[in-house]
Amino acid sequence: MQFESPIVRRVSRQIMVGNVPVGGGAPISVQSMTNTETCDVAATVDQIQRLERAGADIVRVSVPSMDAAEAFGEIKKQVNVPLVADIHFDYRIALRVADLGVDCLRINPGNIGREKRIRAVVDKARDLNIPIRIGVNAGSLEKDLQKKYGEPTPDALVESALRHVDILDSLNFQDFKVSVKASDIFMATAAYRKLATQIEQPLHLGITEAGGLRAGTVKSAIGLGALLLDGIGDTLRVSLAADPVEEVKVGWDLLKSLRLRTKGINFIACPSCSRQNFDVVKTMNELETRLEDITTPLDVAVIGCIVNGPGEAKEADIGLAGGTPSHAIYVDGQPDRKFKNDNLVDDLEKLIREKADAKARSEASIIAKETAE
Repeated sequence: MQFESPIVRRVSRQIMVGNVPVGGGAPISVQSMTNTETCDVAATVDQIQRLERAGADIVRVSVPSMDAAEAFGEIKKQVNVPLVADIHFDYRIALRVADLGVDCLRINPGNIGREKRIRAVVDKARDLNIPIRIGVNAGSLEKDLQKKYGEPTPDALVESALRHVDILDSLNFQDFKVSVKASDIFMATAAYRKLATQIEQPLHLGITEAGGLRAGTVKSAIGLGALLLDGIGDTLRVSLAADPVEEVKVGWDLLKSLRLRTKGINFIACPSCSRQNFDVVKTMNELETRLEDITTPLDVAVIGCIVNGPGEAKEADIGLAGGTPSHAIYVDGQPDRKFKNDNLVDDLEKLIREKADAKARSEASIIAKETAE
């Protein structure tokens, strides 16, 4: 059963990244970034399409050169998900990708040179309704701030961000979002909490350079989870030294765990013990792999014994409570049927797909009726 999140979100201004609203109460968007060579158009398009299928709302692409900018234009023609161009220092690249249809510019205005160049980028962004992302990173703070603070600190991150904000304010440009990332959880969370009280723009969350798949997931869950619980954050990226698709999966799992967004199946599964009446771990691994394509929100409980099984199963859309010689299946909180170990995964998959299809049809019917009225 799906429940509303008790989290009260920070009120922020809304911007549009392509067709995706960010801030202003919009659903928290999940982002990732390509790690292919941008000039390899085919490889980059393939990766972006995989990210989109995994549930990415927005994808960032590094554009370090004019050749990459031209490739970006070809990539943009072949994908549907909004694209952010990641640009450093060279304002001409920003102007070019703007003309080629970029949905957001990740460029720190203070790093692109003289005021004339900054104004050119901001004017272009304003004319084409392109938002900007200010991205501050603890690993690349300005030299004077490094000297002032001695080392990266939350205050240093915020001061750097506000410098860039002041530039955009002076040019009367308000359609931007801000990130203040660090690999240290305490530094990042403190910086985001401070910045959240000082600007009205949406915040892009991230624990940068978090690590590999396992350690990076844990660090991101702690840091981003703490901020999301505080109501802070309008869009996020989980940074992992792994396949970018894994970043999207972890991002969605974070939001689903906090009931901030629902997509696909939310599994409730026991860690298994000697009381289990079927192989819980094997069953879960197979179900997760088989059902990745389902986008309809469902809670599915897979519990190995009769101690906790019935209680958890009753609270889910579909629940399995392990028993002997067969397992009780609950649908919408009510006992529905029994499954045996033979063909257990096949039977569960079929039932889950039937339930997801029925729920999707019901929701589509409600939307159609509301639209007609």
